[in-house]
Amino acid sequence: MRKPFHCAAIDLGATSGRVIVGTWADHRLELTEVHRFSNAFQSLGTHDYWNLPGLWSEVQTGLRQAVTQFPGLASVGVDTWGVDYVLLNQAGRLVFPTHAYRDARTQPGLRRLAGAPADLARIYAATGIPNVFYNSSLQLAEVVASCPEIRRLTTRCLFLPDYFNYLLSGRMENELTIASSTQLLDVHAADWSHTALRHFRIPARWFSRPVLAGTLLGPVVGLPELEGTQVVVVPGHDTAAAYDAMPADPDGGDLFLSSGTWSLVGFESDRPVLGPEALAARVANERTGDGRYRPLTNVIGFWLLEGVLKSFPDRPQKEQDRARLNAAAAARPAPKQLLDTADPVFSNPPSMRAAIDAQLRKKGARPPKDLAGYLRLICDSLGQGHANAKADFERMTGRKFKRILVVGGGSRNPLMCQATADAAGIPVISYRLEGAAVGNLARQLIALGAVEDLATFRACLGHHLEKNVYPPRA
Repeated sequence: MRKPFHCAAIDLGATSGRVIVGTWADHRLELTEVHRFSNAFQSLGTHDYWNLPGLWSEVQTGLRQAVTQFPGLASVGVDTWGVDYVLLNQAGRLVFPTHAYRDARTQPGLRRLAGAPADLARIYAATGIPNVFYNSSLQLAEVVASCPEIRRLTTRCLFLPDYFNYLLSGRMENELTIASSTQLLDVHAADWSHTALRHFRIPARWFSRPVLAGTLLGPVVGLPELEGTQVVVVPGHDTAAAYDAMPADPDGGDLFLSSGTWSLVGFESDRPVLGPEALAARVANERTGDGRYRPLTNVIGFWLLEGVLKSFPDRPQKEQDRARLNAAAAARPAPKQLLDTADPVFSNPPSMRAAIDAQLRKKGARPPKDLAGYLRLICDSLGQGHANAKADFERMTGRKFKRILVVGGGSRNPLMCQATADAAGIPVISYRLEGAAVGNLARQLIALGAVEDLATFRACLGHHLEKNVYPPRA
């Protein structure tokens, strides 16, 4: 029997982060969460920023705990949320504070591009990424326009997983999956789009050609406790890492759903999905860890429920209360009128309940009377939204999907999973899976030679995962 491999996944989200050690032995992966911490952007004046020194301090704490519990830690990899970045000078020092993607500074640029159809079509054809307020392209364009001296001060632009890799290894590299979330990567190549860089007036010299997941950056520097631990480039975008963790069939017949605040619906492909119909459907052609494509669309998710809960002071606080609410919602009859989940009114309304009620009344339907009624309405509406995304992808690509694989918080909601299966007409399989962290660890194990390839890892993982199957009901 081969000795076990211990690898650390640094998994940073917009609301929390954690360091998880994965132990690979006998073709099984065991997870140990050694450190968890909160994360949030902070406002200063009229803008929003990330506390990077605080995050780096927590990462170091987690790694020290990891190596204490697992001496001989083989490697470490970093994934984070998408689009946000740092600007550095030649010495590697920050030359500008790191904005959070929800900062409203991109709104003027967003409206300009939306109001120029020819430019929008040209940028989409070049990058395969739709016009969204959080895009790195819009963020960087705003900085260059409002602070012209940034061009002279900045030597490199690193996205957040790239930056933490730099802090760990001393090497500045851009990684492909996080680069593909920016609206700056060439959709037809593994390099930056000159068309997009010129349009947004962003210097090309700030970037290096992106590297693939599995690249070894060298040993950890600056942390003596981790001497000999290798820094491995993993899919830097947490959604790409979560895709790698999906125990998908090799035949490509699976549709992926990452269900939480937002529902990310997509699949793996050897080619992008482009053209006017894809642009209208806001298909984002992001990349997988090995350089292929993962076309996806963003359907509003349990953000609807999070907003509605604010209108109910007696909302459930404990697990048993939530279970009773779910049971009450499941006992309600199916709503006669569903929500249009693509309506932008749900993005960030002052009152989600009022926004839902207004849309229903506009359609001639009565709003629910209680929280269970809203939950049933939301779950059935999300199921239809997921089914619509499936139908759109099948029409645009000619593919036929056989199953929908679900991970994330929504995978624990039977009502939503069943509604998705019923609306889509194919089975839904939900997994209890730490998606991003597991995908992060998978790429480390492959780079170290502990696992042959991603297909092998997925096959091994699938044998041991807890899952629920929801066949479609007639």
